[in-house]
Amino acid sequence: MTTTELIPLPAFTDNYIWMLCKNGRAVVVDPGQSAPVEDLLEQRGLTLDSILLTHHHHDHVGGVLALQQRTGAVVYGPASETLPACDHRMREGDTVQLPAVGLTLKVFDIPGHTAGHIAYYGQLDTGKPLVFCGDTLFAGGCGRLFEGTPIQMANSLGKLSALPPNTLVCCAHEYTLANLRWALHVEPGNTVLQQRLEAATQLRSRGQPTLPSTIQAELDTNPFLRTSQASVAKAASAYAGTLLDSQVEIFAGLREWKNNFK
Repeated sequence: MTTTELIPLPAFTDNYIWMLCKNGRAVVVDPGQSAPVEDLLEQRGLTLDSILLTHHHHDHVGGVLALQQRTGAVVYGPASETLPACDHRMREGDTVQLPAVGLTLKVFDIPGHTAGHIAYYGQLDTGKPLVFCGDTLFAGGCGRLFEGTPIQMANSLGKLSALPPNTLVCCAHEYTLANLRWALHVEPGNTVLQQRLEAATQLRSRGQPTLPSTIQAELDTNPFLRTSQASVAKAASAYAGTLLDSQVEIFAGLREWKNNFK
């Protein structure tokens, strides 16, 4: 028996569709396009069992109907969002059993980017933990607040940051370089961040993904997970032009800074 393989499939200009495959079976997460998934299924002779959705945005769900119609895959998605297809509506506390690829995933509610955004957390058969977090947590950043509030997003990021430090962060966009460049404006003296940007730059120069990240890497370098650090609070307050003295205020200040960063 082989171990489960985790593959980031590029889609659109900067999306990743995550695929898990084992023994000829496959699961995909957030297929905004069907073609990249169909191509790999055909190349490898895989059967698509299940589709996991984190939220309703088109670049995450646009390929769902075509894939389901072609393969009969079962679709899991957030309970409170409007989706093109969904067989099982999931909310925090629910569990997704994926025996074909050796995974059991716990569902977390992580609103902020959208009102009903969810994440899936579990362990690969190697024992390595991983989380599919859609557009909530990025490498070096977090999602924009389209439907939620700063306090919701800060709480959602708190849930993710409490996962084991070695958890693989399987987010859905290749935003790493832009996020880390901004993060260096927040914490120019963070040597771990400097090294991370250099390593990520080298990966992208070779056309390789910078993902998955890890929770530990985000705790070390992602300003949105470092709102309790004095250096981050000071920088956010300086940008805002006023003292930000709660972690939610600091988070909101950072989000506004990132929104306007060029």
